[in-house]
Parts: sequence; structure tokens; C-alpha cells
Amino acid sequence: MTDRIALVDVNNFYVSCERAFDPKLIGRPVVVLSNNDGCVVARSQEAKDLGITTGAPFFQVKQFIQSHGMIVRSSNYELYGDMSARVMEVLSRFGTWQEVYSIDESFLGIQGNPDQLGELATRIRTAVGRGVGVPVCVGVAPTKTLAKFANHVAKHNAHLGGVCSMDSMDPDLIENIQSRVPVTDLWGVGARTGTKLAGMGIASIADLKAADVTEIRKKFSVVLQRTVLELNGTPCIPHNEERADKQQIMYSRSFSSPVSTIEDMVEVMSIYAQRGAARLMSDGLWATLLTVTAGTSRFAGGEASFPSVTLKLPSPTQDPILLTRLAVGAMREIMRPGAAYVRGGVVLSGLQPDPGQAAFGIFEQDISTKHVGDVLGAVKARFGNKSIGLGSGGLAVEPGWSMKREFSSPKFTTDWAQIPVVKA
Repeated sequence: MTDRIALVDVNNFYVSCERAFDPKLIGRPVVVLSNNDGCVVARSQEAKDLGITTGAPFFQVKQFIQSHGMIVRSSNYELYGDMSARVMEVLSRFGTWQEVYSIDESFLGIQGNPDQLGELATRIRTAVGRGVGVPVCVGVAPTKTLAKFANHVAKHNAHLGGVCSMDSMDPDLIENIQSRVPVTDLWGVGARTGTKLAGMGIASIADLKAADVTEIRKKFSVVLQRTVLELNGTPCIPHNEERADKQQIMYSRSFSSPVSTIEDMVEVMSIYAQRGAARLMSDGLWATLLTVTAGTSRFAGGEASFPSVTLKLPSPTQDPILLTRLAVGAMREIMRPGAAYVRGGVVLSGLQPDPGQAAFGIFEQDISTKHVGDVLGAVKARFGNKSIGLGSGGLAVEPGWSMKREFSSPKFTTDWAQIPVVKA
């Protein structure tokens, strides 16, 4: 049995999530927009073929709606996060180890002979497609860098059926492909490094593979040296099955319309603090620091204002009542009424697991308040963030300043009221 690494990547992840629940989007140009529907952050292949680029302002690509039947969706982060979790759960069934690399990518440790590896990669692709409804490409190789390269090959060669296992490929073919792929298409090699490599006559992946590792380390870094070694089949990048501990939880958004009154900003802080507390409870974490921020536009006229303050909490907490009271009180003190704030945020940091009951901690917070916080958290965990809350945080209708998502699809998997209904 040979140990190999598979890199599984969801194709056009945001778009694929949208298509999983709306098959009418398949085969049509689709774009997903950023916060407040500002610019394009994801594109289907059909949209890419129209020349639409990532980062393009929405107003510049509206013409394609009429001329090419382009479909527009606002970012549905709730849906994408849940779909990602589902993909990763399916992938975990196939590997001896798993490293979740990003929202749409995961490394897996797999074993087998060349035929078995190719068959397993195909089974992985089929399982995700059937179980979650999104297409993936699978690259299999001896190292992480080569697995990324194999995934790249699978993605750009339709005849491979979304799977590329390097053990089943002719070495001369691999060399030929690597000689034609720019070095900047390689994992970890950016434009600046690519420019410097070009000055050394290294333009393709094959060129870098043939480079002297000692010279590469001298002129660049041990990181690029490892890349060269990995291209030659020597594993240098260890897998990490555990995600790094969270350092902070941030709930920060741009507003669809400016917030200029204390009353509206209190509403912002109340909602954001409660949503931050809900994330703490979901992750089983307690915060020791609370930061509130706001900001005006750097490009608007008038006096700029960027208030921010960090508070040390009396004891580690995840209590929404306490966090809301402190966030609202802090922002009342630091904001400038009349300033046109276009964004605000609540950051919870100094995170730690359940600290237990600190000495005399029972006296630091009213017991009845603590119980109310527990009830709020339990209800939110079961029925969603909008099911209950304090003040404005309990309103089901989004405030007028909330993030603009004019083209958002339903939260198909995270909101009971929006679950699809199938009729026979």
C-alpha cells in the first residue's frame, strides 16, 4: 500500500452551492456578489467565459443580465458555511487523516496501488456529488504541492472527469504539462516571487522543479526550497489535522445606508453583540475582551470618525445580556452623533474553553440575568439567531441599515422557514 495525498476542491464553490438548490442555474452564467452587492466575488465558468473578472464592480457587469441571461446572487454566507461543513464531513469518511485547508478545500491521506488510488478518487468525487450536490475535482500525488498541481490538471482537462492521480500518469506527460504551466500557477508562488524567478530564467513549474534547492533557499526562503523538494516527490509540508485555536470572533459589517444617530448605533451594537455571543456558545468558547468599532467612509466629505475601544470583561463570559450591555454602553461613549458611519463591528477576543466557576465569580453577575442569557443561547441554538433576542436583536425584520443582499437566495439549510418543500 502506498501513502498518497488527495486535494479535494469544490468547483466554483459559491456558485455550486447556489446551483445545488436551483438547478435552473446550471449551464447559465452566474455571479455571486460581495457585501452590499458591491462587486463580483465568485463566477461560474460561463461567466468567466464572458470575460467577467473577480472584483469587477456590479454596475459594470449588469449589462450581461439582459444580453446573456446572467444570474446574480448576493453572498449567502449561512448557506455556504453549512454546505462546506457537509462536504468536509463526507470527505472525512475516506481519509486516514484530513486537513481542512479552506472553506472549499481539504487534504486527505489515502492509501492504495495506482489503480486503487484512481478508483478511490473517483468514489470521493461521486460521494460528494451525491451526498451534497456540488462538483469537486480530486488531485492525488505524493506531496501536498503535487496534489495541488494534480488538482489543477483535473480542473483544466475535462476529459479526466474531475480526477487526476499522478501515479497513473506517464512521467513524460507530467513533465510536458509542467513545462507549459506558469510557475505562478503553483501553490504558494505569488506574482512577486514569479517575477524574481523569471529573472533567473525560471518561468514554468518544470523550471522550478529542476532548480538548485540550495540556490533557491539562498535567494528566497526555506518555504520555496520546500516547494522545490515537494515538486521532486519529497514530502516537506506536514499535515495538520487540528485547526488552529480561534483567536477572536468578529461580527463586522458595512451598512447599506449610513448610521448617524445614537439610537441606530445602539441597535447595531445590540444585534452584533448578541450574534457574537451566539457564535461563542456555538463554539463552546468564553471571551475575556470586548472591542467595539465603527467608521465613516474614507472617501466621503465631512469629518472622519473611527471610534474604537477595547474592554476587559469582569470574567470570561459568553452571556449575551452582559456583552450587549457593555457593547452598547461603550459605543454610546465614543461615537460622534451626526457622523455618517458606514460600518461597525463587535470583536470578542481572549477566547478560552469553559473556564468553570471562578472564585467568587458567582457574585460578579446577577444569577437571574445569567439564567436569562442561558435561555437565550439555548433558544437561538435550536431555532436560529432571529428566533429570540434582546430589544432589536429579537426582531425578525432586518433593520434598514443592515447589509444589502438584494439578490440573496434562501437559507435552504439553516432556517426552518426557508427549507425547500418537495411535493410529489
